[in-house]
Amino acid sequence: MYRVFEALDELVTIVEEARGVPMTSGCVVPRGDVLELLDDVRDAIPAELDDAQDVLDHRDELVGKAQHDADQALSKARSDAERMVAEAQHEAERMLSEARARAERMVAEAEDQAQRTVSAGRQEYEDLVGRAHAEADRMVQAGRANYERAIEEGRAEQARLVDGTEVVQAAHAEAARVLDAAQTEAIRLRSECDAYVDGKLADFEDLLAHTLRSVGKGRSHLRGPAVASAAAPFDYHE
Repeated sequence: MYRVFEALDELVTIVEEARGVPMTSGCVVPRGDVLELLDDVRDAIPAELDDAQDVLDHRDELVGKAQHDADQALSKARSDAERMVAEAQHEAERMLSEARARAERMVAEAEDQAQRTVSAGRQEYEDLVGRAHAEADRMVQAGRANYERAIEEGRAEQARLVDGTEVVQAAHAEAARVLDAAQTEAIRLRSECDAYVDGKLADFEDLLAHTLRSVGKGRSHLRGPAVASAAAPFDYHE
């Protein structure tokens, strides 16, 4: 490139110092020197300039090919992105379906367990009440039997001791005492039975409340993913 600039400077000097042609703006220059300098300029021009000219000549073709390659790459990228989004959406729907099925199964199991617990508690309550009633009836019957036996014994003693007024009164008093004691015992047993049944019912009530809370949490958990999915169906941060 230095030789090119040097030859151009020499050409400029030759033209500036050339003898002018009268009555014109032309001049007379030494042809041989000018051609020699022009040959030097042509030989000194780098080959890269010629390659650059070829690139400029084929610019439209290269730009079109580059644009075509870019369009193909963009189309492929869009296709891959759509495919990945579709796969991610399908996987998310599958996971959501599995979560819903699992939550529904857990709720069904909790409801079934609650029903079994309620049924068992009701059966136990009925058994306890039945046993309490049977025990109370037994105590009342025993009291009545003791009363009737005491009456019979009193009557027998009265018949045997017609003149023993104090004995008869004592027999009546004893019979009344036995009857009162039997009734008091029956009342006490009934009260204890009622207290026992009430305690069992309280325990069953606590168990049933805990089971219902578990069922409620299961239902809330089931509704939670559905609401989140409806709010942001394509927001996948997992």
